[in-house]
Amino acid sequence: MKFKVVKLMRILVTNDDGIHAPGILALAKKMSELGMVKIMAPLEEKSAIGHGITIREPICVETINLAGIGQAWGVKGTPADCVKLGLTEILTEGCDLVVSGINNGPNLGTDVLYSGTVSAAMEGAIFGIPAIAVSLAAWNHDDYSVAAEIAFKLIGYLKENRLTIPKRSVLNINVPAVSREEIKGIQVTVLGKRDYNDRFEKRFDPRGNPYYWAVGDILPFRKDDLIYDIFAVEKNYVSLTPLHYDLTNYQLYTEIRDWGLENC
Repeated sequence: MKFKVVKLMRILVTNDDGIHAPGILALAKKMSELGMVKIMAPLEEKSAIGHGITIREPICVETINLAGIGQAWGVKGTPADCVKLGLTEILTEGCDLVVSGINNGPNLGTDVLYSGTVSAAMEGAIFGIPAIAVSLAAWNHDDYSVAAEIAFKLIGYLKENRLTIPKRSVLNINVPAVSREEIKGIQVTVLGKRDYNDRFEKRFDPRGNPYYWAVGDILPFRKDDLIYDIFAVEKNYVSLTPLHYDLTNYQLYTEIRDWGLENC
């Protein structure tokens, strides 16, 4: 799908950190320089919720006035819910782009499978809308201006050059938490592998009932190659990884067809 060459793009902005998170405010303000922005995001933080959707209870929506931006919609639901509602109920005349972020923390490697930020963008792709996920690759970093500027320039470049984001695909962008001068450039990457020493600490509530708290740490990524998103960000490159929601293993598909399973 091509970006429509129009003076003002119609952009849906969402996230998983919540509608009042500083990252989405910085992103929406910058996106407004490209076109008409509508914000629909969770009322509460929904980090690491993946691509969950709400199907067994009502989805409540509140109209919110965001300082410096105006009307926005807060959703008592997931990031994917926000995109579904935004595209079907708010941007009823069409949408040119879904942008999710700016996430507080990286979305690198296999962590994208858990990410609400990436899943929100992927929901846009499922609807056939070009979609981008943007993350600031550090936790508790309060300056989102560089990440917002990079997202703005990238989208503007795609639009001006009539470049396409293929159907079923998302551009996943991770920006190092450094100054603009320290960023070495943009690196097109593939997903690395995000490993953890998964541990759960057993605790007890006041009634003596046991519960568990995840306390595992991230293990170092050992492949020192800029093609991997994790290493590129470590070396102060903006990582741009194309993703898609077709999880089919086509090599294995071809192999399994020769197994003769129809005869078992």
